[in-house]
Amino acid sequence: MGSITLRNVSKVFGEAKVIPSIDLDIEDGEFVVFVGPSGCGKSTLLRLIAGLEDVSGGEIVIDGKPATDAPPARRGLAMVFQSYALYPHMSVRSNIAFPLKMAGMDKAEIDRKVADAAKVLNLTDYLERKPRQLSGGQRQRVAIGRAIVRQPKAFLFDEPLSNLDAALRVNMRLEISELHQQLQTTMIYVTHDQVEAMTMADKIVVLNKGRVEQVGSPLDLYRKPANLFVAGFIGSPKMNLIEGAYAQAKGAKTVGIRPEHMALSHDSGSWTGTVTIAEHLGSDTFMHIEVDGIGTVTARANGDFACRHGDRVYLTPDENRLYRFDEKGLAL
Repeated sequence: MGSITLRNVSKVFGEAKVIPSIDLDIEDGEFVVFVGPSGCGKSTLLRLIAGLEDVSGGEIVIDGKPATDAPPARRGLAMVFQSYALYPHMSVRSNIAFPLKMAGMDKAEIDRKVADAAKVLNLTDYLERKPRQLSGGQRQRVAIGRAIVRQPKAFLFDEPLSNLDAALRVNMRLEISELHQQLQTTMIYVTHDQVEAMTMADKIVVLNKGRVEQVGSPLDLYRKPANLFVAGFIGSPKMNLIEGAYAQAKGAKTVGIRPEHMALSHDSGSWTGTVTIAEHLGSDTFMHIEVDGIGTVTARANGDFACRHGDRVYLTPDENRLYRFDEKGLAL
């Protein structure tokens, strides 16, 4: 079991309230992603759960048992860091086995657990290599293997893909998601990359300045953002946020429309604008368009849509896909 409950959890550094107060329920077996911009408190929150930071107030419960004052080693959690934190002089086998050896486990049992973890992570052929002989993705798998052998109640990932190049990040995203399906163990994953959050999570926790802005499935947050912050953060490219006369006519302070919810044409449409930048990506074309009376918007079109800098184009926003927000930035 790996359920985790936070009740009124707060963290203060000196006079700075990094996390004012958070309530959160993480169910057993869930893949939960903490996402938000730099400085939003997501890594601090993960460290509070792990016991690497003391809470300033509130309660942490793991599997129904109070864990607020429990040391990290007694929480039954395993953390995977951004920096891998491998022992360079040890083989892959020894790195994975290290926590079991320190726990005094029988050698035969250690060998079995290491072999099982290596098989799951496709590391069997690399067990005798040193970390310097591995790629970045393989080193991260070794770090994950060291966590797997402990059979924790939950895995905590602190931006584990940040040191990898773009192609490896995609591969490791898939591997971690497949690992979750295999193990069915609770995973909490911290990232600033909303694409990682959208593609990996069962549940996303959007954080901003130490506060939870919204909790929900990826599609819940995409379809029904609770406020302007979530609307502007979730989705790639980000939602267009429009104020002024157009928003007022729709009964809102701000109106949002996603780039993919506008039809483009060379002939006719509700809005007319001039293309300032066209990004041709093959399957898609993203355009930055200066729309008359509206301002600059980003639009997504089929990759075959022909356009270039300076072209005049027509846009028609889908009226059923408009998002309206009030003076406080809350969804109407």
